[in-house]
Amino acid sequence: MITVIASITVRQQRKDEFIAIFNANVPAVRAEAGCIEYYPAIDIDTGVARQSLDHNLITIVEKWRDVEAWKDHLATPHLRAYHQQVKDLVEGVTLKVLQAV
Repeated sequence: MITVIASITVRQQRKDEFIAIFNANVPAVRAEAGCIEYYPAIDIDTGVARQSLDHNLITIVEKWRDVEAWKDHLATPHLRAYHQQVKDLVEGVTLKVLQAV
């Protein structure tokens, strides 16, 4: 199993729009072969000093059976359509692809 952490910075005042588009695509992604978990998350203020808050950051947590299942996901028509829908809402994306040790 792999875990993918996608950190997506959205433009000011566009977070709700982005989340709505993202969530509309979630059922199609969860139906894909090899998808174990897939959801968006936002920062909450806990008051812990080490926490870094970013109100324009959306973190996508994904768990996939293996790298091949994740790569298949990247090539799906619904993911390509999602990318087109959000391209003007997104300022930047970073990815972490992780495996437990």
